[in-house]
Amino acid sequence: MVYAIVRSGGKQYRAEPGAKLQVDRLTNNVGDKITFSDVLLVSTDAGVSAGNPVSGASVTATVIAQIRDTKVRVFKFKHRKHYKKTRGHRQYLTTVRVDGVSA
Repeated sequence: MVYAIVRSGGKQYRAEPGAKLQVDRLTNNVGDKITFSDVLLVSTDAGVSAGNPVSGASVTATVIAQIRDTKVRVFKFKHRKHYKKTRGHRQYLTTVRVDGVSA
């Protein structure tokens, strides 16, 4: 089984061929091919390679959709100060399908 750990938007994701990932918003259009070159770990049948980043490793993916995540409620409250504030936040996400992992 081949997989890789990639870094995108300051977060790390486990990428396997055929897997769908929701990463922070990328500026690519739906259907575009993208390459993640910031690969931190690659695991193949031959062994494991780690680095920051792993030299020569990349992950190719296809953009499936540009979506927004579910709403997160942000509630601020100060005890005995008559202060309450409610806000909402919806994060922009990009759904990608991993096409391949190359070491």
